[in-house]
Amino acid sequence: MPNADHNWQGDLLRDLKSTGPAGAGTPADPRPSVPPARPEPTAPGPAAHEAAQAHASASPAARAWPGTPTPPPTPDSLPVVDKAMAAVARRPVRGEAVAVRAARAVRRIVSGSAAREVAALTRTAEVLQQPVTTGRQIAVTSIRGGAGKTTVTALLGTTYAHYRQDPVLLVEADPALGSLPLRLGAEALRWTTADLADIAVPQMSLLDVTGYLVQLPDNAWLLPGSQGRIGAMVDTVTYERVMVALRRYFGVTVVDCETLPAEVARVALSAAQARVIAAPATLDGVTSTYSVLQWLRALPAHVIEGTVVALSVTTPRPGIDIDAAAERLASAGARVHVLPYDRHLAAGGPLRTELLARPARLAAARLAAEVFELSQKRR
Repeated sequence: MPNADHNWQGDLLRDLKSTGPAGAGTPADPRPSVPPARPEPTAPGPAAHEAAQAHASASPAARAWPGTPTPPPTPDSLPVVDKAMAAVARRPVRGEAVAVRAARAVRRIVSGSAAREVAALTRTAEVLQQPVTTGRQIAVTSIRGGAGKTTVTALLGTTYAHYRQDPVLLVEADPALGSLPLRLGAEALRWTTADLADIAVPQMSLLDVTGYLVQLPDNAWLLPGSQGRIGAMVDTVTYERVMVALRRYFGVTVVDCETLPAEVARVALSAAQARVIAAPATLDGVTSTYSVLQWLRALPAHVIEGTVVALSVTTPRPGIDIDAAAERLASAGARVHVLPYDRHLAAGGPLRTELLARPARLAAARLAAEVFELSQKRR
């Protein structure tokens, strides 16, 4: 990464190197073209939270950031899923059965497609690892709940965090009961988007900021929308304050927005350098998403040009012609990527990339690369 043009990223990485125990939060070495098995996410480091609490409870005169409003009281740390509810979950399943994986491997060897696949993945990795001069914001939304919006957000965020060496942020800008923390394997939550809107100021360092975030594997961080309490909402003013305060610290920020036509989703789509519309591969899902694309076409041209549809196949036997549906959506001017059916994704629990079927992992990487490339075109 060219140091002359990206000193801000070097400063951020040096900040991360100084956090926690050796190796925690440090940039990863260059990665292979296909994500390897990921370890199970670990709980946020107590040292970071203790530092955040100490800062938040200090008197205005003792705080390191002059002129900062008095922050809200330190909230209690709450589990993402309580023990009684966690007990109902079954063991995570792999995306494909053993027989299917074996047959796929044989076909790749016999057809000689392995070399072509490796070459394509190398090109995808090169796109994902491109340097940025300013942080890229990517907004993910949908026309209704259950469209796979949070799953797409988690796939994008984990893919960027795996390939990139600069910090990656995932923001939950959804109403109170959003499931992004669960999908990312977070164990406990404390500070939320609304809390950080009242705390973050330009004088803060990356170390200060990450003390209020949930640490994830691969140099990724999560800012949850709530602690799971009904009634906690993220309004447009809160969203704008948080994004303005945080955008300079992270190379890529992926935002899990509320569904359209909510106001926060509209603001997020407008401010982002690239947009993803999550759509289920059903007749009503494709129809409603096509209507959204028609609406986007009436906006300035860069909006539809920077939009990608993630068409998620959620059942083994979809009730529509997937290729025909993708072609129809693409006719509205957006790029379309199909996320194939995957048993692990369909289960709805914490995302573990080592359990994803190979087609799902490759499709997620290609989607992430296209979205990132589109974000680079808008400065």
